[in-house]
Amino acid sequence: MWANFIFTVFIFSTSLCTFAFSQPVAVQDNTLTGYCASCASFENEKIKYFKENKYSEFINFLDSYKIADKLNQSCINYYRALARYTQLKYLEDKQSWDDYFANGNIYRDQLVESAQKVISQTDSANCLKAKSRLLLWQFHRDQQDAFAQQALEDLVTEVKVYAKLAAADLDLIKEVADKLLAYEEKSKAREIYKLYVEGLAAQKMTQAQLKSAAAGFYKQGNLELAENIYDIYIEGISKGFTPDKFIPELFEIASLFVYKPSGLYDLAYAEEIYAKIETLGQKNVFNQGTIYLRAFNLEKMNAYKDARKFYLQLTQIYPDTKYFDEAIYKVAMISAYALADLNEARKYFGLLAAKTGFSPHVISAFYQLGLLSQWQGDLVKASSYYDLLLKNAQDKYATIAAQAGERIKEIQENKPLSYNLKIFLDLSFKNDSALSQMNKAELRSASYILEKNQNNIISSSVNMPQSGCNQVELQYLWSGDLGGANPGVTESNFVSAYADSGTKEINLVIVSPAGILDRAFIMVDVY
Repeated sequence: MWANFIFTVFIFSTSLCTFAFSQPVAVQDNTLTGYCASCASFENEKIKYFKENKYSEFINFLDSYKIADKLNQSCINYYRALARYTQLKYLEDKQSWDDYFANGNIYRDQLVESAQKVISQTDSANCLKAKSRLLLWQFHRDQQDAFAQQALEDLVTEVKVYAKLAAADLDLIKEVADKLLAYEEKSKAREIYKLYVEGLAAQKMTQAQLKSAAAGFYKQGNLELAENIYDIYIEGISKGFTPDKFIPELFEIASLFVYKPSGLYDLAYAEEIYAKIETLGQKNVFNQGTIYLRAFNLEKMNAYKDARKFYLQLTQIYPDTKYFDEAIYKVAMISAYALADLNEARKYFGLLAAKTGFSPHVISAFYQLGLLSQWQGDLVKASSYYDLLLKNAQDKYATIAAQAGERIKEIQENKPLSYNLKIFLDLSFKNDSALSQMNKAELRSASYILEKNQNNIISSSVNMPQSGCNQVELQYLWSGDLGGANPGVTESNFVSAYADSGTKEINLVIVSPAGILDRAFIMVDVY
């Protein structure tokens, strides 16, 4: 929308597309080192003018400055571009539309022209060149214009050249990576963080210092940078540590990134570490706790086949594990609703149903066996499973007992299964590869490990092609154990709470005007 062509006046209406700037007002980093330290006098003046939002006055100051050398000219051009960028952000944030629409094109032209001058005036050793590339990319990215991708490529190329220089400022490299990450350019951010980490490693840091640096960035919440440093650390210790010392280090790192109900995690990175441990070929290196964590982590990644494999492995190696009922129940659920394997699902639900002790997962297995029988039309068998559930649930599992009561009522009154639930089951067992992949809809829980009666948010999103400003009307068909919530067909999220312990499944079918888009299901665990 903003560029060096005629500015189109926006028409204010409730159907207006997303406005040009998608990021909040943010002033660039104030730290200037290396060659940029030569701009210190301009930096000091910038701070004073920006503090009072006097951007045009700062431009006047820059324009009146007596240029003594080429470096001063580069400083002036950079700060002129920075002032106009920040001014535009400020005007939008404050909705100062008179100035914004009257002078916006002028400000944008000055921004681009000044940044380009810095780029042409300086070599890669001058940090102003990389900073101008960063500013120019942010500008085009904020606009979401046709120049954004090229500006991004130019920025990354410039920083890669700059990082190779002996005098490269690591803080500037990190600043670029941080900004890329803030704009959700994760792959590019990871590239630049790697340059930063390589710069740290080149400073002859010990393995202990690298580990400490990684842990520090993890605590700060910068997982991308922490992971990059851990990768360097792991590579280093793999050459010097014996397996009996190396493997515990890997488990320690993996434990930071596996799913947890509070704190930071990165499911994919944790699995990457677990896979690395597995390749070392040490027998019985995974104990029941780490096998469970890996299976649980994979489940939350929706890597259902692998999750099922490790849940089964857990129960086979450790048949007396405290996780047995949960693991078998999840094997059955994954078999049914992710892999469409009714026979395997019945086998493992039946394994639980045959137990004499009635854990939450045994009670839930009765319900699932009844549900599958009811869906297949075997109402006698369905009723028998529901009756077993009600007989053994007593007062401990009121919620699932109520669900079983609803199903019994349907059978007694010769009614079909609840519509949303039936649609989900139909799609789960339909031989349709597109729907079996479950790759369009994403279903998330704010937390996957809950205490009883803890409020929790369930939300969904859909990966669909862009359709301009037009919003596609979607319907959300929720089913399963919704924790007492009753979300309507227009609600893409809801708040729930569970009074009973156990594993709870949440099902969703998303429907567009053109038909069914996708289905999804997740499990949360209540203790």
